[in-house]
Amino acid sequence: MTASKQNRYDVIPYRRCGNSGLKLPVLSFGLWQNFGDNVSFDHIREMCLTSFDNGICHFDLANNYGPPPGSAETNFGRILRQDLAGHRDELIISSKAGYLMWPGPYGEWGSRKSIIASCDQSLARLGVDYVDIFYSHRFDPETPLEETMGALDSLVRQGKALYVGLSSYSASKTAEAAAILKRLGTPAIIHQPSYSMLNRWIETNGLLDALSDNNMGCIAFSPLAQGLLTDKYLNGIKDNSRAAQNASLNQSQLAPETLEKIGHLNRIAAERGQTLAQMAISWVLRDPRVTSALFGASRSSQILDCIQAANNTDFSPEELTEIDVYATESGINLWSASSAHN
Repeated sequence: MTASKQNRYDVIPYRRCGNSGLKLPVLSFGLWQNFGDNVSFDHIREMCLTSFDNGICHFDLANNYGPPPGSAETNFGRILRQDLAGHRDELIISSKAGYLMWPGPYGEWGSRKSIIASCDQSLARLGVDYVDIFYSHRFDPETPLEETMGALDSLVRQGKALYVGLSSYSASKTAEAAAILKRLGTPAIIHQPSYSMLNRWIETNGLLDALSDNNMGCIAFSPLAQGLLTDKYLNGIKDNSRAAQNASLNQSQLAPETLEKIGHLNRIAAERGQTLAQMAISWVLRDPRVTSALFGASRSSQILDCIQAANNTDFSPEELTEIDVYATESGINLWSASSAHN
């Protein structure tokens, strides 16, 4: 297949990112899982082109996505050269630095050395001169926030990134970081937290309010709760699932009470005429402060299913009240340690 759909920008809506000039599709495609060298390149290519042909022009990466680390960027760079070279100005490509990427003291966290070196490596793997958004992937409690934010500002001034963002920062650290970047003249336009019906910390932590106060957008990752909010676990754990492989989700997180909640949410979704995955994404997008829902997939049919969520993001008060009974914290936030720093 090739990227050829002429009406692709009519498929899903776009929302402005905070008060910036940047608009993102309400659905963004993440290459965290299933885009490394353990998956056939043709399969990866098919999923990326299916996304682009349906208006999903934002592709979210990080230096360590794979496996092995870096391979997702390398594979996407190959797709850029092979299929999307003429569409670069239609794309939003994002990457990040902060988690372990190479050995030694500079291969992770938020030092100036690590941030800038990581960005340079990502650009080389992607084969591009700049990324559209570059994130600090997690808060570094041992590096001054001024240093980390100063490195992000330098990337923009060097032409290596157009915009900068934060990921998994607490509300208070987000406000501090936003103030520093504003003084530097490179405002943070977006925050990427985990958020789903089973992981609602951004509501109770005050992060959504902090983003509004600082004119930042929100792109919610893992809205499907690492696959929990799909039909995958309605009838037990399948051999090829993330839980069976103890990957980003382990079997201990599939407690009976969690599975019971998922069953009730699936029933509500069916009453709305949606799949559970569609409702999970629609629910995240119900809040206008959420710019985009960032999801992943293992096959193109899942992408096409999720796209339908963009057409039904309205919920009645009665639906939201019933969902709130079952949409409760379920101990699945793998990134809680980073976002807990005050």
